[in-house]
Amino acid sequence: MKLKQLESYLGSLEQFSTPKIELEQYPTGAHIASRMLYTAENSFEDVNSKVVADFGCGCGTLGLAAGLLGAESVIGLDIDAESLEIAYANADELELDMDFIQCDISNLKWRGQIVETVVMNPPFGTRRKGADMDFLSSAMKVASQAVYSLHKTTTREHVKRAALRDYNARSAEVICELRYDVPQLYKFHKKKEVDIAVDLWRFVPQRKQERSLSIIKIESIQI
Repeated sequence: MKLKQLESYLGSLEQFSTPKIELEQYPTGAHIASRMLYTAENSFEDVNSKVVADFGCGCGTLGLAAGLLGAESVIGLDIDAESLEIAYANADELELDMDFIQCDISNLKWRGQIVETVVMNPPFGTRRKGADMDFLSSAMKVASQAVYSLHKTTTREHVKRAALRDYNARSAEVICELRYDVPQLYKFHKKKEVDIAVDLWRFVPQRKQERSLSIIKIESIQI
């Protein structure tokens, strides 16, 4: 599927009618979502025939983009039941199979199938400090192949340091810098639209064997 075609499909999706500020609900626009998943597939082969999870899926845009690009299966996770209903309707409209789980990503205890790729547009942490890093921590525990995530460019050094030091990332790379269009959704928004500089990250988790060796090494030092 070509990029423009993917963007066109995503542009037809229903979005939040009454977004919840406490959850930092902002729509992931078709422009940024299409480029995020198109890059994940065409540059790294992390989507087609893979099991993909969309963390904090909202209305399902990223997960459905993965489905359109040939993911083997897609799982959408979100704490908000209303968002999941919209995502389900969007999947039905596109005639795509997508499973949904209502849960709190920041306290996720994953017991499901093996997920190869996690995609997400996490809350930036403007309402609850550290929410973005809680999402990243959970994603790195679940993904076996890669995590794609959007974070404010101003947090770049903090995100990289935490990923490599605290979240078992083998690598943390900013693929590109994008402009995130935030529409006037809430009463406190004074401008019709605001552009925020965001980084598209690709995190590669350590392999399970590497994690085991790390644990053994730490235990040996403690002894």
